[in-house]
Amino acid sequence: MAQAATLTQAQLQRVLDYVRGCTKHSLRNRAILLTTHLSGMRIGEVAALRYGDVVAADGMIRSEVRLSATQTKGNRARVVLLPERLRAELAQYLQHFPLRSPTLPFFYTQRSPGFTADTLTHVVNAMYKNAGFDGASSHSGRRTFITNLAERGVGARVLMELAGHTNLSTTQRYIDIKPSMLRAAVELV
Repeated sequence: MAQAATLTQAQLQRVLDYVRGCTKHSLRNRAILLTTHLSGMRIGEVAALRYGDVVAADGMIRSEVRLSATQTKGNRARVVLLPERLRAELAQYLQHFPLRSPTLPFFYTQRSPGFTADTLTHVVNAMYKNAGFDGASSHSGRRTFITNLAERGVGARVLMELAGHTNLSTTQRYIDIKPSMLRAAVELV
């Protein structure tokens, strides 16, 4: 099975433009996409987010999210750092969907209390497909996050920790080698 495509900044913008103009829940969908692209979270982790995970008691977006073992793929608790850009996006989402209860899902749905990993996977895959990206999937944000950091020179051990992997070889499989990375490497000589 082919790996999920990584997206350039321009391609991500194209998906976000599609979401803004063509989806009923544009603020929510934008926040979901950017959560995967800017934090590297798995789609199942995004689906498992609760208000209390993301929003502090004072109503501010946390700078880090502490995921319990039940919220992660490896059944191992981990901390996800939220960059300022993502915190601003999530704050904008919250302006339209304010805090209800710390135990409720962070991302709303119309028909149920929250998304399951499978339903959110289908929603995100449809966004990419409808925006014209057949190779992209709910895992594209995570792969793009790791690849972009690698391209900027972030070390493999740091990438492994940010991804929540226990094995460095797993993290290395996420990195999409780009011609610009090869050029930058040889210019170091």
